[in-house]
Amino acid sequence: MDAPIYICPASAADAGIISRIVERSIRVGCALDHRNDPLLVEAWIRQQSQEHISAWLADPQHYLNIALLQDKPVGVGMATVDGDVTLCHVQPEWFRRGAGRALMADLEGWLRTRGSDRSMLRSTRTGEAFYRRLGYRESAPPFIRHGMRSLPMHKSLPLSA
Repeated sequence: MDAPIYICPASAADAGIISRIVERSIRVGCALDHRNDPLLVEAWIRQQSQEHISAWLADPQHYLNIALLQDKPVGVGMATVDGDVTLCHVQPEWFRRGAGRALMADLEGWLRTRGSDRSMLRSTRTGEAFYRRLGYRESAPPFIRHGMRSLPMHKSLPLSA
């Protein structure tokens, strides 16, 4: 049985570890999306650099959280006050242990406390089945963004949950 997953808000001091989690998740866990094309990988990582993460952490319009499993940071998620989940990354060796689900539940709870009744995201191919299992549904046709397929999805967030 796996140890319990603990979700906590990220702080400015976490920017480096968040950057490493995101980079490893993209490089290893999202190969279906970037097909190991080094230009796509580098462009994707560059959009979520430590500098970007530091700016997001300083912006009250963003909420970043971290999943800890056995006291190790294994995943990170982010949402904005307008209801967008903008990232959810888990270290590949920790896939399918509940960290992503716990990150998303925490993000959705944060959105509810801000009055959002809906969560929106753009899924990669890698994440699509995961988000569907969480109740997300396609909200528009897929499109190509930065050389990769992106699928707009949404989920209703009842405020009473």
